[in-house]
Amino acid sequence: MTDVNGAPADVLHTLFHSDQGGHEQVVLCQDRASGLKAVIALHSTDLGPALGGTRFYPYANEAEAVADALNLARGMSYKNAMAGLDHGGGKAVIIGDPEQIKSEELLLAYGRFVASLGGRYVTACDVGTYVADMDVVARECRWTTGRSPENGGAGDSSVLTSYGVYQGMRAAAQHLWGDPTLRDRTVGIAGVGKVGHHLVEHLLAEGAHVVVTDVRKDVVRALTERHPSVVAVADTDALIRVENLDIYAPCALGGALNDETVPVLTAKVVCGAANNQLAHPDVEKDLADRGILYAPDYVVNAGGVIQVADELHGFDFDRCKAKASKIYDTTLAIFARAKEDGIPPAAAADRIAEQRMAEARTRR
Repeated sequence: MTDVNGAPADVLHTLFHSDQGGHEQVVLCQDRASGLKAVIALHSTDLGPALGGTRFYPYANEAEAVADALNLARGMSYKNAMAGLDHGGGKAVIIGDPEQIKSEELLLAYGRFVASLGGRYVTACDVGTYVADMDVVARECRWTTGRSPENGGAGDSSVLTSYGVYQGMRAAAQHLWGDPTLRDRTVGIAGVGKVGHHLVEHLLAEGAHVVVTDVRKDVVRALTERHPSVVAVADTDALIRVENLDIYAPCALGGALNDETVPVLTAKVVCGAANNQLAHPDVEKDLADRGILYAPDYVVNAGGVIQVADELHGFDFDRCKAKASKIYDTTLAIFARAKEDGIPPAAAADRIAEQRMAEARTRR
């Protein structure tokens, strides 16, 4: 079904009427010369300019791309609020296969569209875009982060993303077991790419036992050769069933927690870097019913956005790391609020974020 202008009605309903909507602005961008088709969604600028990455992905259709941009932008509002940043939430998606259509001309055209928003949106890397791409975008748009150190940026943000997840694990251990140390705890990591392999380093340094899996067997092999104490299992299905697993860290694709995985999960804590880990809202109740503590993904994986936000002020790694360290305190506060209100941790995180955004609106 479409509206009177031919736009998919379900997308417009999401934007204007559903609880997942409420976005301030959605911009449809097209540059026929380069083949660019993009959507820029600004969910909120209550706390400051919207900040969020650029996803480059071969969506099945334009409606799917718009829906993804809306959902991701909303998520960034909550992530930035919980990270204590003076930024609202935004996200952009470029429609198409980056392996096929990504070009300098296209990225420059995209940069011009972001620049046309006059600083209301600050962009960075996401799935399908990289530091080198942001260097190109920045030639047309000064509101670009995630650039290379050679071009005034901070480079790869996975270092602080993994550090924040590590702090979230420490907070979960403190809340559940009364001690933040992870020594002798068994942690299973699904996905040991950019973020996951840094997380392995943090855990080994503290004396944890680490079990990993990844669809890329060469990556696993290189990791276990470098760290012989790390145990590899065949796949995620095997990982979540590992006996005496203390913490499960989904660090790959979203939807890792679903109706099939939660009933067989052996871990007592879920704390990982992947976005959108809950396949649907009821999953968190299923986790709670099984006595599994869930550290909200958008809270513990905020180290990366803390880093790219800092670029706007002249990047300082020590300053960023100090901010990312606060993820420990933020996660503990969420667990305390959840217990006090009798709600799951993700709902508690949402309430805290919404309160911060509401307070910002009243100060305008």
